[in-house]
Amino acid sequence: MEIEFKLIDEKELPPMVIAMNDDDKPKVVINAYHRIWIGLHRKVIAGIVVNLQEKMDEMLDGFLREQRANEKLDTGDWE
Repeated sequence: MEIEFKLIDEKELPPMVIAMNDDDKPKVVINAYHRIWIGLHRKVIAGIVVNLQEKMDEMLDGFLREQRANEKLDTGDWE
């Protein structure tokens, strides 16, 4: 999947944002206003990806377990 990247220069916005674009796909906004901070932390920022994936898995696994339990309650399909 192609990811949209957008470069901005805005004092009021955070250094980076992951959002949805108009096609409901991921968009990464990088704020050049914070380029010194981004530069100093570039290795840490790149390393966040692994931890981010683990946290998203935890969140989504919990949500799916909850949905499955609700589904079983609705259908009376408890083993």
